[in-house]
Amino acid sequence: MKYNTKNKRRMKTNLKPLAIVAFLGILLHSCSSDDGGTPPVAAPVISNFEYGEGSSHSEDQVAYKGSDVHLEAEIIAEASVSSISLAIHAHDLEIGEGEVEWDFEQTYTNAEYLVINPTFHEHVDIPSNIPTGEYHVVLTVTDGLGNSTEAEGHIQILDPITLSEISVSESVVRGADFHIEFIISAVNGIHQITVDVHGHDLTVDEGEVEWDFENIYSEGYHELTEAEFHEHIDVPATAPAGEYHILFTIEDENGNTLEYETHIEVTVPAP
Repeated sequence: MKYNTKNKRRMKTNLKPLAIVAFLGILLHSCSSDDGGTPPVAAPVISNFEYGEGSSHSEDQVAYKGSDVHLEAEIIAEASVSSISLAIHAHDLEIGEGEVEWDFEQTYTNAEYLVINPTFHEHVDIPSNIPTGEYHVVLTVTDGLGNSTEAEGHIQILDPITLSEISVSESVVRGADFHIEFIISAVNGIHQITVDVHGHDLTVDEGEVEWDFENIYSEGYHELTEAEFHEHIDVPATAPAGEYHILFTIEDENGNTLEYETHIEVTVPAP
């Protein structure tokens, strides 16, 4: 029996392109299946973002100059976190005398944060010489794949010591006394109140004695968070007449101070 070798060779030749097409189809299907079976990694999720007064871990979104603010957040991250950035800045606040603008930025790469699902917890010191008012807080979490998420809010930064209802005599006859009265609010508690009275280059005439008064008041005020300061100050009968400068300095238990100044006119008794 004879075989048709020519036809056999032709069949083999035709099968080669078919095999190549089939192989490519299987390969493409396999790649397509792999792509469809691996969903993209989701960006980190920030939850329970809280911030407030540091000493009490408050969530009231209020903090005080010269103290600190505590911040905490839970982070759900499918890929390990690569960095956590925090920014705190003001909203066009007026900068008063002796104050400076505060713009805080820091990136945290601590080992305890560079994991899956870390908990962010930090305390940030607040300068004592910044304007009071509303500040914007932004927390940004970035994972190792470059995905990032932001959480933001606002916090009120206030003075730790405030005065209200200030009442001081405008003038006093020497030999008499004058009264001082105001309300003190001190979130950290009052440490002491200093009153300083001194003249402005007054001429000391015969029979007069230069008068400078300074006294520290703590009894009845120490450690109170709110108190009414009400005192009377005697002016010696020998004090020179003229304008005197009065400086009040209130210090709290954390060493923060608030100053208030005014003037009083010392006069001579009517003949």
